[in-house]
Amino acid sequence: MLIAPPTVLINLFEPWNKFYSDSKLSETLLMFVHTAGLVVAGGIAIATDRATLRAAAWTDVDRRHHLAEMTVLHRTVIAGLAFTILSGLAMFTADIETFWASWIFWVKMITIALLLANGALMGRVEERLHQDSSADSANWGRLRTRAIVSLTLWLTVALGGVALQNYA
Repeated sequence: MLIAPPTVLINLFEPWNKFYSDSKLSETLLMFVHTAGLVVAGGIAIATDRATLRAAAWTDVDRRHHLAEMTVLHRTVIAGLAFTILSGLAMFTADIETFWASWIFWVKMITIALLLANGALMGRVEERLHQDSSADSANWGRLRTRAIVSLTLWLTVALGGVALQNYA
């Protein structure tokens, strides 16, 4: 059993909890922002990861183009993640007792932390590839590994969200 949430936290967000619980519009809009952020960020990331997995068969010019595109797309992924994280925090504070006690919630939070860490590692590999993007660079293999981890984590985060809806 998890530790009960601090009473001070519950009391602090009680007005938000009451407003959110009594407003289907706020629930709908917040869930939309959360889902839209996940769809945009995750969709772009998954599509980019898929292209990264295919890049081994491409020419050097195509791989360099993909690398440049990845750099631009990461800004949109980060923005989508920011909307998802902020809306998730708002949903958490609207029902602290439920989420605090849910092991699924905490596994999802750990998965998001791993996703962010993987994104940072992916960014480092991309920087190295900007220096040397030749086909024989070991960094393409590292980027491929980061893409596989990314795909796995994005899908795990989505599973966690669905599980929270059904089990929290």
